[in-house]
Amino acid sequence: MSSQVLARKWRPRSFSTLVGQDHVVRALSHALDTQRLHHAYLFTGTRGVGKTTIARIVAKALNCEKGVSSTPCGVCTACTEVDSGRYPDYIEMDAASNRGVAEMTQILDAAVYAPSAGRYKVYVIDEVHMLTNTAFNAMLKTLEEPPGHIIFILATTDPQKVPVTVLSRCLQFSLKNMPQPAIVDHAAHVLEQENIPFDKAALQLIARCANGSMRDALSLLDQAIAYGGGQVQRESVAQMLGAIDSHDLYNLLGNVLAGKTAELIAQADAMQANGVALDNVLADFSTLIHRVALAQVIDPSDDGQFESQQLVTLASQAAPTALQALYQIAIFGQRDLPLAPDPLSGFTMCLLRMVAFLPAGPVNAAPASNKPVSNVAAAASPKVAQALLAPTLAPSATLKVSPFPSASAQVVKPLPIAPPVAPVDVIAPVDVTTTEVNVPPIEITPSVESKPSASLGFDGDWPKLAAAIPLSGVARQLATTSEMLSIQGDAFEIRVALKILAEAANVTRLRDALSEHFGRPVRLNVVVGAVQGQTADSVRKIYQEKRLKEANAALEADPVVQSMIKEFGASIVPGSVKTQE
Repeated sequence: MSSQVLARKWRPRSFSTLVGQDHVVRALSHALDTQRLHHAYLFTGTRGVGKTTIARIVAKALNCEKGVSSTPCGVCTACTEVDSGRYPDYIEMDAASNRGVAEMTQILDAAVYAPSAGRYKVYVIDEVHMLTNTAFNAMLKTLEEPPGHIIFILATTDPQKVPVTVLSRCLQFSLKNMPQPAIVDHAAHVLEQENIPFDKAALQLIARCANGSMRDALSLLDQAIAYGGGQVQRESVAQMLGAIDSHDLYNLLGNVLAGKTAELIAQADAMQANGVALDNVLADFSTLIHRVALAQVIDPSDDGQFESQQLVTLASQAAPTALQALYQIAIFGQRDLPLAPDPLSGFTMCLLRMVAFLPAGPVNAAPASNKPVSNVAAAASPKVAQALLAPTLAPSATLKVSPFPSASAQVVKPLPIAPPVAPVDVIAPVDVTTTEVNVPPIEITPSVESKPSASLGFDGDWPKLAAAIPLSGVARQLATTSEMLSIQGDAFEIRVALKILAEAANVTRLRDALSEHFGRPVRLNVVVGAVQGQTADSVRKIYQEKRLKEANAALEADPVVQSMIKEFGASIVPGSVKTQE
């Protein structure tokens, strides 16, 4: 007699042996033990997660000769015949091949008759979303009010295609994808029972390729046993699946961080020669970068001795900004690999791009402090870095360069990959001296010629003074949008364009702030009219335009930017470089 495939031989036959669906098992077990049964259930989930398996267990639990419970005996006639698919009151229907109204009508006509052997007739309709609209409509009334001896169990991988009129008549359970540890543990148990040698690393590869499906995992396990000659070892499984060895993956990341392009090209050629799937390598590479980034903030001790040691080593060598850049390049490279002339050239260019866009300078040191590190300055030439980071006496400014496509369209195009860029803050501190004084009422006097006030120690630079005064709201607008007309002793006269700014409350706040700044009472006269001279706002605008022009010029002249423009046809989008207070 021929052997049975593992997916069928090790199909769970009770709730206690079901893997990975504890939330469904708990609900169904309570319902069966308390006899609170629903007449229609809907199981949703991807392939191979246990939808029809649970349906069979429910059918056995309902018709077991020992009574209705969540623990069918598994040895009586009803249990064994349900397992073998020969029980007369257990009907499985594949809606993909029986999707018409005629087939549905035939089932519903037979449903009115009492069970011939058990307590309940259990109808399982697999891939129920494949039924036609007329078939759905035909079953609605029976699905809503079936005879007491009927239990409907519907299963689907695409619940969005099931009409809401059907969904509302069913008790729905969403089955989860199998977690990789659960697949590894179950596969290990199967192999131990089958007396087949294996190593855990091979099972981890199979679990990753199964994508949450236990049936797929057991099918791959059958293939691995045949490929490995009766044993399941990591080397043979990796060769069978076209996967890369973890040691090679760590070496790959180490060579990227070290900028060893010759070694990277040799590794890529070796992978191609060994039949490794290069798109899977990029996927695994992205996962490794993610784990290294996590190792910089949490303890990776749960990954095994070798894994933990390698993760800690790489985490100490790579700056967080470098890992972010590599991660973006890897996932974009995997997406664009089908567009390359051939997989090897696309993979090789992705590795070289990682080296090219690593931040310049040492990457094996984390930032010395909690202050943000500018990727723009790190990746640019010293001249540009000096232009971007040099302190000035102007208000605070932030230079932002967005290297990725986004809704704001502030990007470097058409290059889709570049290191993430953090803002560069240039801040000039302003000293403010405050003193509490009593100030006399406001006096409005005729305008006179503006002169510096020696008694106050004021040099006559009103825009600078207005920017330094600690005000907010409308009073600050009055200070920063006004021009100086004159000053005589401790009496100021300014002009503002908007009458609303010259209201008494705003003038009082500005006068009080001036008095606190100079440490003595001052008088303030306000004139409403067209502003013709310099204001704090106009001076700040001129400064920002000058800084923006300098930043644009520095970026355009930078060798890195010029290389991006020349090699990738990139361009700096007008308006994408901004200054911000």
